[in-house]
Amino acid sequence: MTLMTGPLRRIRLLKRDENGAYMIEFALIMPAFLMLVMGIFDIGMQMYAKSVLSGAVEQAARLNTLETNANKASVIDQTVRDQVGRVARYGTLTFSRQNYRDFSGVGRREPFTDSNGNGIRNAGECYTDMNNNNTWDADQGGTGQGGASDVVLYRANLTYNRLFPLWKMLGEPQSETITIATVLRNQPYTAQSNNSTVRCS
Repeated sequence: MTLMTGPLRRIRLLKRDENGAYMIEFALIMPAFLMLVMGIFDIGMQMYAKSVLSGAVEQAARLNTLETNANKASVIDQTVRDQVGRVARYGTLTFSRQNYRDFSGVGRREPFTDSNGNGIRNAGECYTDMNNNNTWDADQGGTGQGGASDVVLYRANLTYNRLFPLWKMLGEPQSETITIATVLRNQPYTAQSNNSTVRCS
């Protein structure tokens, strides 16, 4: 009886002892807290980079619509790179420009005569080659800045690695891509050209 009293007493004392309990709580809560903090910083960085890119793209697009800057696409793209580089120094920027005759054509397919009414352009059905590339396209935009009075879809893609390895741990890609696009009309510095041709091939 006396032999068991000592160990039982120690077990009872150990049960009542709360010293060090905070270490277990800390070990359980800290990983989740750190993931939350990293996620907040990462999303904040993404929102800031998107805001800077958006402003830079809007400014560049307006500059590009001027007659004096019609042939300075690479110079204008570099100004966007310089501005965004202050925020996302290790990001990669790519640009694209598509020109349309008017705003209603942006992102639309080239019009065609749907002879059989199936909603699909089949071989032999006549179409209007809006971008004059001798083929029917699901997007009627031409490549580049276009000419006077043309509508331009200017798009910039920023790809960068996220600040923290949080997303990799969650099975998500470590890189993030932000896309900003704007549509503006070039200055009417001369008569707008019309290169569209009806083709039936």
